[in-house]
Amino acid sequence: MRIRALSVFEGVVYHSSLVDARNPCRPTLEVEAVLREGDADAGPLLLPVAEYVVMAGGAEVARPCLEALSAQGRIVGHLDVPHVAFPTWTPVDIAAPGEP
Repeated sequence: MRIRALSVFEGVVYHSSLVDARNPCRPTLEVEAVLREGDADAGPLLLPVAEYVVMAGGAEVARPCLEALSAQGRIVGHLDVPHVAFPTWTPVDIAAPGEP
């Protein structure tokens, strides 16, 4: 499953979209967002579990994936909300055509 983060603030993904729904138990994160100091440099990026469940195809599909992610230490709490942690992610170039 490939998820694209469209806005990130202080380590939390606030807007995202599903790029590829295959393999929901192996989510990867691409970041196509303007990142400023403090947005992505203090630990893993976090995607709310509720948003992940919708992208995965619902609770029945997501449940075993969340159990596996939890066993890997990738489900973390942030402000009393469970999130999927992405310790690594792939940046996507967002420069306008013709810009360096």
